[in-house]
Amino acid sequence: MKLHIASQICLLTCCLWTAIAQPTIDIEGTRRPLAPDKFIPVTLTGFSGEVEAALKFDLEIAGFNFVNESQAHYLISGSNTGGRVEGRVVEKVSKANLLAKAYTGDNARRLAHALADDIVLAITKKPGIAQTRIVFKVDTGSQSEVYIADYDGHNATKVTADGSIVAAPCWVPGKRALMYTTYKFGLPAIVQHNLASGEREFVARYGGLNTSPAVSADGRRVAMILSKDGSPDVFVADAVGTNLKRLTTTRADESSPCWSPDGSIICFASRESGRAQLYTVSPSGGAMRRLSTAGVANATEPDWSPDGGQIIFTSLMGSFQLCVIPAGGGNASVLVEGEDPSWAPNSRHVIFTRRVGTRRVLSLLDVTTQRVKDVKQVSGSCSQPGWSR
Repeated sequence: MKLHIASQICLLTCCLWTAIAQPTIDIEGTRRPLAPDKFIPVTLTGFSGEVEAALKFDLEIAGFNFVNESQAHYLISGSNTGGRVEGRVVEKVSKANLLAKAYTGDNARRLAHALADDIVLAITKKPGIAQTRIVFKVDTGSQSEVYIADYDGHNATKVTADGSIVAAPCWVPGKRALMYTTYKFGLPAIVQHNLASGEREFVARYGGLNTSPAVSADGRRVAMILSKDGSPDVFVADAVGTNLKRLTTTRADESSPCWSPDGSIICFASRESGRAQLYTVSPSGGAMRRLSTAGVANATEPDWSPDGGQIIFTSLMGSFQLCVIPAGGGNASVLVEGEDPSWAPNSRHVIFTRRVGTRRVLSLLDVTTQRVKDVKQVSGSCSQPGWSR
C-alpha cells in the first residue's frame, strides 16, 4: 500500500609531541584526553570563508592537526574564488606532490567536502567521509519528524510532516530510501520511504509495537522489533515486509537489532537475563547467544562496524556511555559519554547523541584520536542518528 507525503573530548601530561600544543575539547565541563600520537600535523593556507571552515571541520574530525610549517608533515594549500576551489597537498620532507586538483560548482561547502575527502585519501590512503549523509529524528515537544543532512549537520532537510511521533530512522542500502517507525496511522508502523517520490509503503503494521528497522547491507532483508505475539521480539523479513520470521521467543524485551556486514548474524539487546545485555542470532533461526561485554553493564543499542571488526553500543552506568568490543565479544572499551551510536562507512567514526540539559544534540567521534565535534544543529532535540553507508 502506497502513501504520498509532502517531503521534506586535558591532554595527557606526557612528553609526546612536546613541541606541538595539542588541542583539547571540553564537553559539558568534562575534559577528556585526546590521543596526540594519532594526529597528522598539517598546515592549511590560502582558503577563506565557508570553504576554509568546512575544510577545517572535515580534516579535524578525520584526525588532522593544524600546526605551523616547521611542525607539519604535510602542506595543504589552495584557493577558493567564485564557484571554483583548488587544492594542493605536498609531503614536506620529500616535497612529493600528493594532490593537485580543482573543483567547480555552485555549492562551496560541497566543493570543500570533495577536496577534504581527496586530501584524506591522498595522505592516509583511506576514503574520507565528508560527502556522506546522516538521518535522525528531531523532537519538538510532543511531536517528532525525520530529517536528513550532510554528515556535519549542514543542509538539513525535513523528510516527514506527520505531526505525530517518529522513531528509529535508518537508511536502505542501495536505494534513495529510509525506513522508520511512524505513529501517524494510529499504532506504530514501520514504513519504507522513497526520498525521490515521497511515497511510503508499509513494511510492518501488526497489532502492538512495530519498530527499530535495520536493513541488511545488501538491502534485501530487514530485522525489526515486533510485539504482535506478546513481548517485543526480533523478527526478520524481506525488505518489503514479506516472508516474516520470528527469531526470539523470550518473555523479556528485545531491542535495537543490527546486522553483521555479511548478513549472517543479527546482534540485538535483550533483558532475558534481567539486565540488558547483547546477544546474537542467525537470521535463519536458532538459539540466541550472549555476547560478552566485560567491564560494563546494561548494554543496549549495538551497531556493527562496516568492516566487521567491532560492535559499538550504549552502556548505562550512572550515565550513558559509548563502548566498543570486538565483534566476537570481549573486554569493553569506554569511549565517551553518549548514546544512539552509528558507525560511519569507514569504521573509524561514529555519530551519536549526547545530552545538554534537557536537550539532545548530535556529535561526531573519531574513535582513533578520541576527538569529538558537534554537528550543526537544527531547532529541537536531535537523536537516533543513522549514518548512510
